[in-house]
Amino acid sequence: MKLSVLGLGNWGTALANHLALCGHDVLGWSIEPSIVEGINSEQRNPLYQSDILLEPGVKATGVLSQALERDFLVLVIPSSALSDVIPQLQMTKDAVLVSAIKGLEIESNETPLTYAQQRLPQETKLAVLSGPSFAKDIVAKRPAGVVSASHDEETARFVAETFSSDSLKVYISTDPLGVELGGILKNVIALAVGVCDGVGFGDSARAGLITRGLAEMMRLADAMGAQRQTLAGLSGLGDLVMTATCDTSRNRTVGLRLGQGESLEHIVDTLGSVAEGVKTTPRVLKLAKKYGVEMPISQAVDALLNAQMNPLDLASSLLSRPLKREFD
Repeated sequence: MKLSVLGLGNWGTALANHLALCGHDVLGWSIEPSIVEGINSEQRNPLYQSDILLEPGVKATGVLSQALERDFLVLVIPSSALSDVIPQLQMTKDAVLVSAIKGLEIESNETPLTYAQQRLPQETKLAVLSGPSFAKDIVAKRPAGVVSASHDEETARFVAETFSSDSLKVYISTDPLGVELGGILKNVIALAVGVCDGVGFGDSARAGLITRGLAEMMRLADAMGAQRQTLAGLSGLGDLVMTATCDTSRNRTVGLRLGQGESLEHIVDTLGSVAEGVKTTPRVLKLAKKYGVEMPISQAVDALLNAQMNPLDLASSLLSRPLKREFD
């Protein structure tokens, strides 16, 4: 099948290469001329995953209209670029749009699929692909499991079949909002877990924070109309555990360094970019306010990021909360 991957960062490059390994003809789109040139001349992305030789089935273009000529599109662009790209899509009735983005659209504060759904023809086939999967693992063909979700089960199944391989197991869901929210909200909780580890609170605190963080994620997802059980699956709990505990996770790294006393400004300068959780935290709190959901962990992370609280205070504020039933 001929398909396009829009966005050739770490994750986009990994997915493009994986899809080519699955036997598909892949055209990647990037705004970076060096990426387009590197892939087309040397089968390498010079800026992302530069140590791997990409499959022959991967080609690239810097012209968005060329990539949009195909009927299977995978969105791996920054959430900030959604407002530029979505209006340019001319989806046919048989076309499929898959979001692999884990962030909220800046202006509307909507999930990527919700944003697309409200701006594309009603008959457009939309799906989301998400779950605990680092780009480096997909490129190395290490075993991983993700979820393909769509309101239409047939579409979810078709997307799952397109991405499935011997190393990538793709499950099916009809709760795309829940799958999207799992991938978005876990970034904030991963920051908090990193902070607690940076302070040195230990394994017990980490386990407790991950568990209560998941409960917080579930409350918001439920209020927004998603299914709580979706957050207990790969795209919620699975992604949260990976992001909160793996030292290669950018969100965990930022939290860890904040907990060790570094300033956010210094961390961003040395990392070269902002971890998604830093940008997502205030947007998540806007959603919490809109839907009337209590999110103490996210609130504490926001206070820390805005220098209104130090790392030790973050942990203390969570431990000093009023006694209550575990399940409410």
